[in-house]
Amino acid sequence: MILITLISSILVASVSILQFRNESHEYHQELLQRKENQIKEHINYVLATTPHPLITRNIASIFRLKIFEIANIHNLEINLYDLNGRLLLSSRAPQIDGQISPLIPENILQNIKISTDKRFVTLAEKQGNNYRFSYSYLMDYVEKKPIGIIKLPYKEDDTFYKNELESFLYIFSIVYFAMLIISIFLAYYLSRFITKSLETISDRLTETSLTEKNEKIELESNSYEIDRLVKSYNKMIDELEESANKLAQSEREEAWREMAKQVAHEIKNPLTPMRLTVQSFQRKFDPTDPQVNQKLDDYSKTLIQQIDTMSAVASAFSNFASMPAQQNETLDVVHVVDLALDIFNEDFIEFKPATEEIITKIDRTQLIRIITNLVKNAIQAIPEEQKEKRIQVLVKKASNHAIITVKDNGKGIKREDFDRIFEPKFTTKTSGMGLGLAIIKNIIENYNGTITFDSQKGKGTTFVVSLPIINK
Repeated sequence: MILITLISSILVASVSILQFRNESHEYHQELLQRKENQIKEHINYVLATTPHPLITRNIASIFRLKIFEIANIHNLEINLYDLNGRLLLSSRAPQIDGQISPLIPENILQNIKISTDKRFVTLAEKQGNNYRFSYSYLMDYVEKKPIGIIKLPYKEDDTFYKNELESFLYIFSIVYFAMLIISIFLAYYLSRFITKSLETISDRLTETSLTEKNEKIELESNSYEIDRLVKSYNKMIDELEESANKLAQSEREEAWREMAKQVAHEIKNPLTPMRLTVQSFQRKFDPTDPQVNQKLDDYSKTLIQQIDTMSAVASAFSNFASMPAQQNETLDVVHVVDLALDIFNEDFIEFKPATEEIITKIDRTQLIRIITNLVKNAIQAIPEEQKEKRIQVLVKKASNHAIITVKDNGKGIKREDFDRIFEPKFTTKTSGMGLGLAIIKNIIENYNGTITFDSQKGKGTTFVVSLPIINK
């Protein structure tokens, strides 16, 4: 709107200037024509009353005194030439160099002859002023033949039109400046009116999520296009919610299928040695063997060990599938971490609290599970043959968060495994289901906390748990 206003003002001003110039040009042309006709009538009157014969050589005698009178009456310089372009007589108006020539150029004489009205006008500019020179025949009104040439120099005075143009442009600029201000305000409020609805739609589009509930847009507008856009968005939300439900269902089914495969695989592993043990015992059992009791005891231990393995698999799967409800209680994080470390007999575990107590509300059992799982992983990450073993457990308070750090000097984690370390069923160990880190990550995130790690191959791994301190 602002651009259209500016362009229109420029166009109107340009057209107005051109129009003023054309009017000025036509005005001077008509004025020169009128003066020329009046002067010719006056000259014809002199010719009609003169006693001299109407021939070229008598022109100077006829108009010797009359030319000044005629020039004063019409306020215009008059020059009379013969038919060959030689100056015969002049009213001697103030002469400007180049304005009045004692000899008319040949090309002008030819233009006068070939013109239909025996008249020719030239334009010239001198010292910033525009001049018109009118050339026409002085006729013998009796015999209707030319006896001389009249030259009338006319200076164009554009003062009036320039003043009119300046006055017009001044008023025009005021009006268009006011229109520009009005158009700016109108453009601003109209754009705000239009974009307000678009901002609402834009904000909703930005907040649209595949995993969360998306709200539809309740918006009434007078714009058909915006109404269509709102309807399209609401329709997209319905389709997105339906697709998200299908996707979530598919992901759950796929996750359970993968978990079922893993559990079946883990359970199948101990079944094979159990079968072989039973078959071997059945084949070699001899009641009379003096070591029968020892063999029976070994057989029982083997079966119990494999049964315990299957029980551990089932327990891990059960823990991952449904976490127990949180039983939050007010406790000291430093004290609970210290108690959780008491179950470990390794003398290379070092506990370093940076503060004496950190009081918060959290489930004691789940906090102990976090500590024991991280410390157990740290112990298993250190090779048996390594001489210097070291595990440091640090607890501190920072920005209303309890920070628990478990650092070991074990074999570390490969860089390519960083992105998969918290995935269920992923493990770098030869035993276990790889659910421990996934379980504690789930616990930590339920408390709006975070767990991060850093590791260097051959130098060790550091896990950092950040839990917000809850006082209410």
